[in-house]
Amino acid sequence: MIVYGSVVSPFVRKLLGYLGEKGLTFELKGVGIGDPDPGFRAASPLGKMPAMDDDGFLLADSSAIIQYLEAKHPEPALIPADPQERGRVIWWEEFADTVFAACSGKIFFNRVVAPKFLGREGDLAAAAIAETDELPRLLDYLEGAIPASGFLVGDRLTLADLAVASPLMNFRHCGAGADPTKHPKVARWSAAILGRPSMAPWIEKEERMMAKVLAG
Repeated sequence: MIVYGSVVSPFVRKLLGYLGEKGLTFELKGVGIGDPDPGFRAASPLGKMPAMDDDGFLLADSSAIIQYLEAKHPEPALIPADPQERGRVIWWEEFADTVFAACSGKIFFNRVVAPKFLGREGDLAAAAIAETDELPRLLDYLEGAIPASGFLVGDRLTLADLAVASPLMNFRHCGAGADPTKHPKVARWSAAILGRPSMAPWIEKEERMMAKVLAG
């Protein structure tokens, strides 16, 4: 299996963690936004990441890929069969992809991607508004929602944890995110999820890369 994407994408990061938890073998082929790589463009005609080539079966979008892989490799289950737990996992992934990642994108894109990768000035005003107005409310919500189990749904890791923890890395690259003094549960929970063996090696690689990018 080939996965196309960048380790700094929250959607790619979510998928990498999922693949690690499943114990699936894959090759990550690094691509950027709108990359002309023919394999990537065949799998993702709109140029969105991640994309996948699974022995000739091409698919793009992290949620679509994960649904496909969950059906093909049902164990260990990261999307529960129980209807209520399944519904909660789907909700948390939706929250992560359309709300949390959108907020992180406003900050990360305008402060990092635009100036460092695209060579143009980002909208710093939009980034500031996202950090001061949007992010605190989202972290407050998450702080109150993390249960005593340490997992967002049930008593074990699910896709919900991988999806919601992933955008926190993008906040971290910008000096934003969960302050342990203000959101201690979020800080502890995210450290545990991002520190799992399925995630930690990719996080370390990403942090080394971002240190060079931000220093340049």
